[in-house]
Amino acid sequence: MVTQDLPAAGTETTSRRRLSAEIWIVLGLSLGQSAVYAVVSLIARLTRPERLSDQTATLNASQSTREYLDLTYQVLSIGFALVPVALALYLLSGPGRSAIKRIGFDLAQPRRDLLFGAGLSAVIGLPGLGIYFLGHALDLNVSIQASTLNAYWWTVPVLVLSALQNAVVEEVIVVGFLMTRLRQLGWELPAIIATSAVLRGSYHLYQGYGMAIGNMLMGVVFAYFYHRTGRVMPLVVAHSILDIVSFVGYDLFADELGLP
Repeated sequence: MVTQDLPAAGTETTSRRRLSAEIWIVLGLSLGQSAVYAVVSLIARLTRPERLSDQTATLNASQSTREYLDLTYQVLSIGFALVPVALALYLLSGPGRSAIKRIGFDLAQPRRDLLFGAGLSAVIGLPGLGIYFLGHALDLNVSIQASTLNAYWWTVPVLVLSALQNAVVEEVIVVGFLMTRLRQLGWELPAIIATSAVLRGSYHLYQGYGMAIGNMLMGVVFAYFYHRTGRVMPLVVAHSILDIVSFVGYDLFADELGLP
């Protein structure tokens, strides 16, 4: 179980303001911004004449019809998406204090992290599929296209990199950074877990209500796991496995399975 890291008594007010500002800045540059766009996207979808389940959201879209220009755009997009992660880790660091070790985003326990990560992906993955199909049947979700990239030699590697990027950005910021800062602000555990989970669900709203709820439930599990272990790496492993299977599996088998 991770311990609280509260500000010193004489600087409590200043520290709380700084910590709050850090949260807003990091989220405003990353997943908080995504959440706002996701809300607007959902409103736009709901005001269309089509049913929600008749609409489609693409997760990995082609950005050019020219092969190597598309590859350049894909790599740049992945790389720049990781900049807020670097900022979050920088803000968490300090003299003699490694942010990577502080939130367990290191390779100190590779076998344990892989084992827990694989277990979490199994626990989350199958129910997640059920939530998607149920939500789609109830007109709560859009149809999701995991990839519309053309079939190039680099397509699968880029999809794997995209999955890893998603995992690192979400777990480091929504779990490691946010939960650490909220703990320092004196929040109680239920409120911390709820905030992390609601944020995770909110930036998936562009996929519909059902997927937002499913990701909120995933967020509760992941946040509580981090509270108990103090390690983000198993969550990164689990998230990476889920997205790699979704992205690469869709790219390879969508036509055979009749997926949109």
